[in-house]
Amino acid sequence: MAQWDRLRQLSPAYWQRLHELYDRDGLPMDVRHYLSVWIEKQEWQRAARDYGLAMVLYQVLLENLDIQHSRFVQEESFLQQHNIRRHKQTFQRYQDEPCALASTIVWFLEKEKEILVSADLDEQVQLLHVEQEAMETTCHQDLERKMAGLRNDVQCLEHAIVCLEEQQDEFDFKYQTHKMEAVADEAQKKERIKMFQLLINRLNECRKSTLGDLTKLLDRAEHLINLLVGKELVDWQRRQQKSCIGAPDNVCLDQLEKWFTCVAVCLFQVQEFFNKLEELVGKMSYENDPVKAQKPALQKRADALLKDLLKSSFVVETQPSMPQGKGPLVLRTNVQFSVKTRLLVKFPELNHSMKVNVSMSREAPQIKGYRRFNVLGTASKDLNMAESHSGGMVADFRHLSLREQKSGGSGKGISDISLSVTEELHIICFNTVFELKGFSVELQASSLPVVIISNSSQQQSAWASILWFNMLSLDPKDVMFFANVPAAPWPQFGEMLSWQFLSATKRGLDDDQRNMIAHKLFGKQQNYDICKVTWSKFTKENGQDTFWLWFDGILVMVKSYLENIWREGLIMGFVSKGKEKFLLRKKKRGTFLLRFSESVVGGITFSWVEIDSNGEPDIKTVQPFTKVDLCQIPFHEIIRNFQILEAENIPENPLLFLYPDIPKDEAFGKWYTEKSGDDNPYMKYIKTKLVFVSKENTLEARSPMSCDMTQGEGLEPMNGPCGEAAEQEDESHLLQSQLDPFQDPMLSSSLGPYEEDFLLNFENPSITNSDFIQLDSGTNDFVLSGFNLLSAKACGSIFQ
Repeated sequence: MAQWDRLRQLSPAYWQRLHELYDRDGLPMDVRHYLSVWIEKQEWQRAARDYGLAMVLYQVLLENLDIQHSRFVQEESFLQQHNIRRHKQTFQRYQDEPCALASTIVWFLEKEKEILVSADLDEQVQLLHVEQEAMETTCHQDLERKMAGLRNDVQCLEHAIVCLEEQQDEFDFKYQTHKMEAVADEAQKKERIKMFQLLINRLNECRKSTLGDLTKLLDRAEHLINLLVGKELVDWQRRQQKSCIGAPDNVCLDQLEKWFTCVAVCLFQVQEFFNKLEELVGKMSYENDPVKAQKPALQKRADALLKDLLKSSFVVETQPSMPQGKGPLVLRTNVQFSVKTRLLVKFPELNHSMKVNVSMSREAPQIKGYRRFNVLGTASKDLNMAESHSGGMVADFRHLSLREQKSGGSGKGISDISLSVTEELHIICFNTVFELKGFSVELQASSLPVVIISNSSQQQSAWASILWFNMLSLDPKDVMFFANVPAAPWPQFGEMLSWQFLSATKRGLDDDQRNMIAHKLFGKQQNYDICKVTWSKFTKENGQDTFWLWFDGILVMVKSYLENIWREGLIMGFVSKGKEKFLLRKKKRGTFLLRFSESVVGGITFSWVEIDSNGEPDIKTVQPFTKVDLCQIPFHEIIRNFQILEAENIPENPLLFLYPDIPKDEAFGKWYTEKSGDDNPYMKYIKTKLVFVSKENTLEARSPMSCDMTQGEGLEPMNGPCGEAAEQEDESHLLQSQLDPFQDPMLSSSLGPYEEDFLLNFENPSITNSDFIQLDSGTNDFVLSGFNLLSAKACGSIFQ
């Protein structure tokens, strides 16, 4: 980049130094600016020692000032005419001392270099202290500087072509005048021929210089296109992939549109320059004309650059999605979906003049049973600026749907590879034609791969496929991805899980929660970063008992019923029984924490600290609550009104402090209903429920995502309301609940016998001590019979 251009692109802090430098009289800033290209090409240091060279440069300087003055006359720039005339008069004092002028210019150029060196050093110091985001900002600032340089090159070239035209007009005028005059004197004829030869030589050099500047401009444009298409656009596409699965990445296209449009505008101006050169050559040419020799190749290169830029500028801004879908890229047949395309090269004159057509990709993979679909609805729209908030050129398709084609047989070349419906990937294509100023090119954009289902029950599995593909695939058109699906490194996998909570509730998973999940998947490891999760472990193994089923059940529950307290960080959530015991046994009586069930899909429970008769901490856990309960009573009201009934004692709430030591009402009080006690609208519901309370160390239950033995919540009834065993009944018939210990289907080992103590907790004045039940230690099945048929027994260790 030219030295003067670099100075102009510095921050305002350095502009002040530049203004101070040119407050001196030696070299006016106007002259430095308008003659910057010529000044920087001359050998001023040699001219400071060579009188002959200095005199030549001095005279050329005055000629350039005359040319600049003539330009301002044509533009009717009165003040600039005055300034240039005054500057020329000032330079007259160097007529006898041209070397002094050369020395003065050398001094100014050296001072400019000092400013640039200082700016570079400051920039390097800043780079040492920036993080990734700041580094990206610096890259964008550098890109902005390069864009400014491209625009400046175009302006300089425009001025050079104007000068070239003026020189050619001057030659033509003098030559035509010469032809009309009858000059008899041979000496005079020779003198004029010599003058014309000199003018031709100057014109030839000017044409060569203009072509050289054109080459440099195309070099700069090609470099910028490589940055935009090969880096910035690719980075945006990757960010869009991640944002589709919950990542908080910025996918705004406004900045890319600005850059793409800038380069496109410059290249269209280059097209006009070529047309002007063609016009000048048509008026006048000569043997070995450099324009005739070089222009075709340069124009072909410029056309190719513009074509590449335009082809990459048509993108899918908003990926296909259904209004009530689990996420984008999961589509259902005969259900409407929307998708938006955008042209990053913004020319207002193209508003409503480009028609976009949508269709399914015809390049279907050779997979056995691979389905094909037709796009229904309004499958053609104009690119326009009305449907974009930022004024971009978009085509917003809002009423599309898909219909499966009738099967036509397997056909030739079909492989034996077979994929499930939710592993089939399909691509939606968009086509249009760009036409402007005689330049035409066909454009195509493609959606990210979509999964197409026919039943809502397939949504969960389909979303799992979308998560896996966009987490791992760097090829947005790889529809064969699940034919040889890779494993996910734990860092990427854990981050993806966090994004699910972040996008659903505005709060992701912290390091402790992710480490607990990693421990459940891989067991205890020195370094989880080297571990990998397979696709089958994630969602295909052991039928329905998969990690994804368990995790998504928790996510749905939190989003639907617990979002407020999750967002506040009140749910520890992903914590193992061992970690729970370690955390609570050191805390005072009444300290409790909230965690997700490891063996009940979509369940949440809480454990608290009691002190036994020996003064030792005794950890107790309530049976998990599920959506059956949470849709009837908010979880914070359960915590607020939860009570246990010890023999002949007043009922009390054992939950006093949320871990580590936050008073319960301080943590949850802002969500309480205004009424309390018997006036609370939820008390009627709470009084009629049976709640199981288990000792912490009585049952070793395991979750469907466990890889090692872990301590579970205790015996968990599978069908009882509110995560409880049964509901109080008025009928006299027997209520029987068969409860079996949970066994992890992912493990070959089976659970051994267990012991469990329960408290049947409800408020009913007709119930006495004789109505409580004790579960014998060796029993594997628990039968809850009519209370009046049982003999009086104590309620187990909870009363000890």
